Amino acid sequence: MDFFKSQESLSATGWILRSIVGFIFLLISAKMMGQRSISQLRFLDFIIALTLGNIIAHPLSDEHLGLKGSMITTVSLVILYISAIWLSLKIPFLKQFFDPPAVTLIQDGKLNYRNLSKAKLPIEFLYAELRKSNVEDISKVAFAAWEPGGTLSVFVNSAYQPVTPSDLKLSTQPFNLTKPIISDGHIEHALMREIGKDRAWLENEIKPLELSKVILATVDSKLTVQVHEVRKPKTP
Repeated sequence: MDFFKSQESLSATGWILRSIVGFIFLLISAKMMGQRSISQLRFLDFIIALTLGNIIAHPLSDEHLGLKGSMITTVSLVILYISAIWLSLKIPFLKQFFDPPAVTLIQDGKLNYRNLSKAKLPIEFLYAELRKSNVEDISKVAFAAWEPGGTLSVFVNSAYQPVTPSDLKLSTQPFNLTKPIISDGHIEHALMREIGKDRAWLENEIKPLELSKVILATVDSKLTVQVHEVRKPKTP
């Protein structure tokens, strides 16, 4: 455990062990903070990600620094992060501070320059974001807002929205969700349990192919299995 403490110098093995411990520790810390911290970087998420990255990076590159101090600091910050999230759910002021509301940029085809300045966004950036939503003209936008997570939500006026089968009162097929049941040559056992089927059923569905030959196969809501990729025979 010498690699855990500060050293005058570390061997190659010590650096490797320190990297492994730091990596696993960060994984555990991220798991404790939950999906929110990795799905979108809001104000609080950005601060914690920036801080944790710097704290754990130094002992991984400087042998004179031990891992103990960094790990204690990281645990403390994770606890503070979780506490701040919990408090923001209970106290409206903290919720407003950590998760400010979206900033309205366009309303009924008109640009709000004051809010654009408040969001610190140049007009060129706004147009670039609109193009990503296939909108070329601000006048077509019913509502657009800059979200705290750093994305632009755009809602186009109904006159410019595509016609749907519901608008034409046409009958449609029920939604049919397809999921991989064999991925990279391995059976997705959790999905098998979910649909209430066993290995024998799957083997029967992919006949005349063998399970060992299938790389990718999917199953839909109607329990129809489709094989998409199989292993090619080795050439002599």
